Amino acid sequence: MTLKKALASISFLLVLATTIWAQNNELRGFIYEKATGDPVPLANLYLMGTTTGTVSTLKGYYSIQNIKPGTYTVRCLSIGYDTAFAEISISNGQVVTQTFYLAKAQTQLGGVTINEKRTARKTDPGVSVVTVTKKQIERIPSIGGSPDFAQYIQILPGVVFTGDQGGQLYIRGGSPIQNKVILDGMTVYNPFHSIGLFSVFDTEIIRSADVYTGGFPAEYGGRISAIMDIKTREGNKEKFRGVVEASPFTSKLMLEGPLKPYENGLAVSYILTGRTSYLKHTAPVLYSYADDNGLPYAFNDLYGKLSLTGKTGSKVDFFGFTFNDNVEFANATNYSWKANGAGTKLQLVPEGSPLIMSATLAFSDYEMNQIEIDSLPRRSRINGFEANIDFNYFSRGNALRYGVQFIGFNTDFQFRNAANRTVGQEEFTTELAAYTSYKFKKGRLILEPGFRYHYFASLAEGSAEPRILGKVIINDWMRFKYSGGYFAQNLLSARSDRDVVNLFYGFLSGPDEIPSEFKGEELRTRLQKARHIIGGLEFDLGQYSFINFETYYKYFNQLTNINRNKVFDNNSQYFDKDLYLRSDYIVERGRAYGFDLNYEYENDRWYAWATYSLSWVTRTDEYQTYYPHWDRRHNSNVLISYEAGKKRNWEMAARWNFGSGFPFTLTQGFYERLDFSDGLDTDYLTENGDLGIIYSDLNTGRLSSYHRLDVSAKWTKELKNSRKMQFTASASNLYNRNNVFYFDRISYKRVNQLPILPSVAFSYNF
Repeated sequence: MTLKKALASISFLLVLATTIWAQNNELRGFIYEKATGDPVPLANLYLMGTTTGTVSTLKGYYSIQNIKPGTYTVRCLSIGYDTAFAEISISNGQVVTQTFYLAKAQTQLGGVTINEKRTARKTDPGVSVVTVTKKQIERIPSIGGSPDFAQYIQILPGVVFTGDQGGQLYIRGGSPIQNKVILDGMTVYNPFHSIGLFSVFDTEIIRSADVYTGGFPAEYGGRISAIMDIKTREGNKEKFRGVVEASPFTSKLMLEGPLKPYENGLAVSYILTGRTSYLKHTAPVLYSYADDNGLPYAFNDLYGKLSLTGKTGSKVDFFGFTFNDNVEFANATNYSWKANGAGTKLQLVPEGSPLIMSATLAFSDYEMNQIEIDSLPRRSRINGFEANIDFNYFSRGNALRYGVQFIGFNTDFQFRNAANRTVGQEEFTTELAAYTSYKFKKGRLILEPGFRYHYFASLAEGSAEPRILGKVIINDWMRFKYSGGYFAQNLLSARSDRDVVNLFYGFLSGPDEIPSEFKGEELRTRLQKARHIIGGLEFDLGQYSFINFETYYKYFNQLTNINRNKVFDNNSQYFDKDLYLRSDYIVERGRAYGFDLNYEYENDRWYAWATYSLSWVTRTDEYQTYYPHWDRRHNSNVLISYEAGKKRNWEMAARWNFGSGFPFTLTQGFYERLDFSDGLDTDYLTENGDLGIIYSDLNTGRLSSYHRLDVSAKWTKELKNSRKMQFTASASNLYNRNNVFYFDRISYKRVNQLPILPSVAFSYNF
């Protein structure tokens, strides 16, 4: 199917759907928390004097249809908020928009979160997705005094993190380049700092984060493994407030407040947060035992957002960020990166129309550099723009969603492998996508079919991607769910599997120069592609407990990777050599399969979370099948948190992680390597060469298992005028487990991950 025909077909279906979904005599709108602008889920609305009403969705949206013409008083109430009222008049064929802004009640009631989750399980497919909130992130031990998204995501089922230092994130068998991280509609190419305890996202700004470990819906594309969609909150619309925090690890400052308080339904607010690290300076004094050279990590994060909110729920946000990271391991590597971005996001809720439209336009620039002990430079830069336009219709619990997406980016990449051969690329790439999905509930069935067409201009190829998500409600406490679909991506990463410190991930646009066949089979596409099949069961065990079981199979039917075995230039001089030894890129196939089991318990004071994952990951190239270095057979996490004291001013938390050993390539021997740079005049009897290493088969060895216990205790003192101060004591790797980081083959020395790192922190909210 050509791009023109595909887009024409989608346009016809969308116009038809819009006509079908036109509503009459409808009251609709959003319900937001007045101070923060966060959606209020499961709020009750009804027309006083009638039996007509509804409940808001998890995103705060509500709709009441088929209302008799007349004038009504609408009552809106939700646990923990003051009740709000509004007068509305409606006539035949009219759609009335009324948005409510609820103020926090003075007396707070517990247990609301549990009800929200239970309702979501009965109204959404919820396959292979975990929604993370600020409150949940704050449940984990506050390592370095500051709970962070990077620390929380490591406890999610299906997620493997390769270490405290230089760790990378792998989700159900996919490599980091196959995971898309989105911040307010903008792609973030590196969301984690080199020390694996911190992400670039300050917890203070996070409203929610949807983490899809597979089988994600049609609105997401351009990646073949997983999605992390992070949404930030708006600044406080009622009063100025801030947070100051300091510890031996980091310090931060967050400021927020109204530039224009609510006036005729219009408000303008801002939020600004900045963080800087101290480890590079404090470690030689406080943690001198950790490493001979201290902990050479340095990073800075700055994020700002300006929000304008209208009376109907329409809003526009302007946001921007700058992040940077630097690490210097003596006699190993010098690695740094920086990222800058800015964008705007619009939500339009037009009066008199059932349509809700949102649009995003963003620009970003990401650059990384690394110099290894081998003095071979590695450099990568990617920059460009993204534009998304999305349309939504809601009706009686059903939802129609469609949109278009435009992406354009430049890649500039230079890499030299262990054989001193260069791989490079400079290219501008554009992508265009259109999607549609429809979620409906009928009886005990929840179904969300979708379709996406993604066109990759640099390869002049399109990808038709059907998707399906569904759930069958077996009874009040048990549900069966499933998802599947096709996925494609162009972007790929280049790295050496034999890097001593695995930090560098370069970005390349999918190249043209890939082999024309794989194992004798003709390759008909240059895209990377995958198929997902997922099934599972979820159980509500009473009011406070929940069990989720999912099994999955990901088939990566085509992958493009940099050729780690290249030893000859691909020119006429070496055409007699095997293509496997001179091509810049190779094609692989892969499989990832297994199951995830997690248990969650939450009541008034206790919170417990436990996961276990069993998985297999394999890759197959032209000559061998091997386990990639992130293939962890067993992975388990346990988190326990408790709020103590009459005023709940104490909170204790502990998290334990166990993971079986990662694969690695064994060393068989050493030799003296001569490059014969003088040709026949080289005197191999007297000239000194470099130390060469003879490797065993790829990743046939296994490192020792990994386990770590983190703990923290927080004490909070409430002050006047909603101010408070908090003291936190924490320790990472409490029993000082020697977890392997890497093994220096030349010096024959084992280097471990982080040892026990105790810390104290202070924060002040004003």
